[in-house]
Amino acid sequence: MHLPEPSVRRVAFFGGSFDPPHRGHVAVARAAREALGLDTVLFAPVGAQPLKLSGPKAPFEHRLAMTRLAIAGEPGFAVSTADAPQPSGAPNYTVDTLERLRRELPAGSALFCLMGADSFASLRAWRRASELPFLATLIVASRPGESLDRLACLLPDGVSMDAEPQRIGSGAVELRCSTLRNASGATAPLYLLPGLHVEISASEIRAQLRAEREACAQAQELLSAAVAGYIRAHNLYQLNGE
Repeated sequence: MHLPEPSVRRVAFFGGSFDPPHRGHVAVARAAREALGLDTVLFAPVGAQPLKLSGPKAPFEHRLAMTRLAIAGEPGFAVSTADAPQPSGAPNYTVDTLERLRRELPAGSALFCLMGADSFASLRAWRRASELPFLATLIVASRPGESLDRLACLLPDGVSMDAEPQRIGSGAVELRCSTLRNASGATAPLYLLPGLHVEISASEIRAQLRAEREACAQAQELLSAAVAGYIRAHNLYQLNGE
């Protein structure tokens, strides 16, 4: 069961490889939870990403287990199998997953889709991209080296932005909002978290785990102790544990 209890009303889907899940993922989810008053953030390791043909380095079962360890004890965080590998081996498409989640959530629930700015930059290439902002409200978190300026040019065809995102609220986490509009006149908010600068990359962590002892130690500092221990125990990413 990957959905929260029926009383939950504000749910964010947070998909990704989580290969491995690291402190940056948790920091982004915490910021979104605080800024938007989310009841639940669903961490959903993906089976097969359509735009990453090489696929994750660790098997799905390991990434699922590591994600559980990474978010253990975090209020409102849950692991979801909504993006588990397809029996047919077909890619997982976010639009299909969001449609299923919307059907399964209780009436009156608000569904969000949390992503980093790097994912948003590729949104135009996603399946049925123009429908996504209207299936689930987008929350876009900044990543180092990537700007949230000129967002309009990254929007899918047929979707426009009414105005530059403006800061809303006075919380500790900076939150900006604009309005998206499609060709039929439907509107949806777009939320931005521009103040996050989490300098952690899963690919860099994997590279460090395969490197010398000092770099390996640095990589493990970017992981929770439980996740680092799991990687050592299962010798993932060619880590010998010495």
